Amino acid sequence: MSTVDVQPMPRINDDAPEFEAKTTHGMVKLSDYRGKWVVLFSHPADFTPVCTTEFIEFARRSDDFEKRNVQLIGLSIDSVFAHLAWVRNIESNFDVKVKFPVIADLDMKVAMKFGLLHPNASETATVRAVFVIDDKGKVRAVVYYPMSCGRNMDEIVRIVDALQTADANACATPANWTPGQEVIVPPPQTQADAEKRMQSEYDVKDWYFAKRKL
Repeated sequence: MSTVDVQPMPRINDDAPEFEAKTTHGMVKLSDYRGKWVVLFSHPADFTPVCTTEFIEFARRSDDFEKRNVQLIGLSIDSVFAHLAWVRNIESNFDVKVKFPVIADLDMKVAMKFGLLHPNASETATVRAVFVIDDKGKVRAVVYYPMSCGRNMDEIVRIVDALQTADANACATPANWTPGQEVIVPPPQTQADAEKRMQSEYDVKDWYFAKRKL
């Protein structure tokens, strides 16, 4: 791996690296999806059991992502022929329809742009990662998983819900938040505002800690 030009992974609020790549749906550019949110997820290899369970669940939750204006995009350094065979195998064996494109990244160009090659994890595969990219092309969340640990689809959907809710309502979301629960009001920035906060109609525990319903 020493000869591979591995780039640092994009950080939160960075512009997501543009790419053009061959996929199971033909040639795709990340900028094709501007105006939509994107969940770009990498997997170590086709025809592996943990990754298969993840593809099944991404496929089963496709409608949930579509309702949130989210485009799913998978990626590994396998060929497009391997991807096509694996997707067909999943659809045949597990009665699900894989509707999202899967990037065939044999030259590792996309993997390198997103920092998905971790030599200490594997010298031959991309690590298991998720990038949540907003409708303006900004990286909003990054989650990495070890090779042995499959992803939790509920949490990925929850991250999208939390980010979209925060954007729409100028708020933050507390631990374990799910839609319908109270959100956190941003803390005051001046002494005067702190005094006002204590008299507000919010659910105030202290000057810096307040929640409200949407």
